[in-house]
Amino acid sequence: MRRIIDLLIERLDGLVPRHAVVLGSGLGTLVDQVTDQVRVPYSELAGFPTSGVTGHAGELVAGYLGREPVIMLSGRSHYYEKGDARAMRLPLQVLAGLGVHSLILTNSAGSVREDMPPGSVMQITDHINYSGMNPLIGEEGDDRFVGMTNAYDADLSVAMRNAAIRCGLPLFGGVYMWFSGPSFETPAEIRMARILGADAVGMSTVPEVILARYLGLKVAAASVVTNYAAGMTGAELSHEETKDVAPIGGAHLAAILKEMLA
Repeated sequence: MRRIIDLLIERLDGLVPRHAVVLGSGLGTLVDQVTDQVRVPYSELAGFPTSGVTGHAGELVAGYLGREPVIMLSGRSHYYEKGDARAMRLPLQVLAGLGVHSLILTNSAGSVREDMPPGSVMQITDHINYSGMNPLIGEEGDDRFVGMTNAYDADLSVAMRNAAIRCGLPLFGGVYMWFSGPSFETPAEIRMARILGADAVGMSTVPEVILARYLGLKVAAASVVTNYAAGMTGAELSHEETKDVAPIGGAHLAAILKEMLA
């Protein structure tokens, strides 16, 4: 890991980002908002996971969002690719080693709410780990017992909401439920999710939140709604729909994040 950190310090040439953003499916265009870019493919960073999911570029992009130095991970590896909830551990360790304090996670998700249509942006206020998997399984010592009462940092959450207000953009708030994937949920599972208090469902983010809190990073997260969840419209779901719709809400999320970090 030290070699990767040293390599990136050299590539960044004095840039010291305190904030990092992980980009979800179809949200890679957010890197277009970054100026003075430094791009490093994951293939050059030994041990970084290479996602096999279309819509995930697989590169680290550093530069400025507004006037704030940031690092973006354009693409993530998911639990469902290899059955490994720890898939994003090394990238997050590297971010922490570079001095990043705050991690902003993004994803594409399905809405469980009729009043939160595709194209919406939802700030994640809490989550439900329905998969039952945990990236800290196998860790030793008392540090593995990570408190999750305040998993989503209050100050970052307020900053995101205020940024949306200043941009004049709607920002929903809600609970994200993590399903393992890669198959989409069934209508019965969505009815269950609604009963249990979920507002959106998806296949990522939660293990990264757990890892980030374990590493001492502050966390904020947002979902771009790409579809109504299974059974709500009668239409079948597809990854192509996710990729097609994500840029719509992604543009709103990009504006909010730029204002938030600026």
